[in-house]
Amino acid sequence: MREIVFDTETTGFDPAKGDRLVEMGCIELVNRVATGRSFHAYYNPDRSMPAEAEAVHGLSDAFLADKPRFHESAEELLEFLGDSPLVAHNATFDFGFLNAELAMCGLEAVSMDRMVDTLAIAKRRHPGAKLSLDALCSRYGVDRSHRTFHGALLDAELLAQVYVELTGGRQIGLELASTVTETTIIEFRRSPAKKREFRAPRPHDASEEELARHREFLTTIASPLWDT
Repeated sequence: MREIVFDTETTGFDPAKGDRLVEMGCIELVNRVATGRSFHAYYNPDRSMPAEAEAVHGLSDAFLADKPRFHESAEELLEFLGDSPLVAHNATFDFGFLNAELAMCGLEAVSMDRMVDTLAIAKRRHPGAKLSLDALCSRYGVDRSHRTFHGALLDAELLAQVYVELTGGRQIGLELASTVTETTIIEFRRSPAKKREFRAPRPHDASEEELARHREFLTTIASPLWDT
């Protein structure tokens, strides 16, 4: 089964108030195994970047000034997403921004039926625990030491590892993918069966001496059930 794990960076929290998508990162999984295929893009939001948002992801107005607008590569993104389920952490946030950008392009929204929310999964598995991406990386031993800012592609890579652990761990990769890409080769090797040495069956019948001792023992039992 093909799935896309993705993350977004934005200028704020609410597209209805003018906030825009500025970065999109996607990782392809097939049967919960990363294939090595990804999609990554920065977008010029045509508005200034609030200082609070820049402090989170490090994307400045100057950096984004020469980046394409979302509508200029929207078709490329949609082609990568295909019709696969889309996995995100607090997914309603990411879906909200993605669909807002698609609406501004006059394109059809991505169905919420395709949404897989790792935050909701984590709440069911670890009620009462801290459930941020950082906290889940710590819980599952996912290395995030190279993460200084939030970045859509890096966070998608981390989330892909967390998602595998949330849904059964790395053993789920033992299921063979129906499609194997150039970067994903799953091979099972079995040791050749060893030739078994034949052994004659061991005698299990009681000897005459043992039978005689058993009959003698039975005579010592008062009122045995078999005599009633």
